[in-house]
Order: sequence, then structure tokens, then C-alpha cells
Amino acid sequence: MSWSKRIHYAPLSSTFMLVSILGFLLSIWLVMDWSEKWGFTLALVFVIMFIASIISMSKAEPIDEHMDHLAIHEPHKAYKRHNR
Repeated sequence: MSWSKRIHYAPLSSTFMLVSILGFLLSIWLVMDWSEKWGFTLALVFVIMFIASIISMSKAEPIDEHMDHLAIHEPHKAYKRHNR
């Protein structure tokens, strides 16, 4: 069995992506003026967080408890909910 078959992707929250974007921008604008080493290091960490959230968004399976809210499995349910 190859290593790619053993990888399980975890669904990450949208807050995780928001923190990675804001953290990157703040580390570039604010921390970089204070210290270039810390600014680069924090920017790198937030870029890695952003890449992880993109991978999670595209490869992770949706959590069963959220399926009713998304109505992916029953598209007519979402249509009825929005047209009340």
C-alpha cells in the first residue's frame, strides 16, 4: 500500500483560512518592519496554513452532521429553504 492511500484529510474550518490570510498580511505589513527574520518566518507559517486549508477544502470529506445544512445530498431541500 502506498503512502498516498494512507493519508486522511481533515476538514478545517473557514476560520482557519481567515486566520492564515490575516496573519500573512499582518506579518508582512507589521512584523516585517520590526524584524525581517520574524516577519519572514511568520509569513511562511501562515502560507503553510493557507495551503493546508486549500488542500482540506478540495480533498476532505464533508462531516455527516453538516450534510443537512449543506443539502448536497438533496438539492431540492436547499431550493425549498431559500424560496419560502
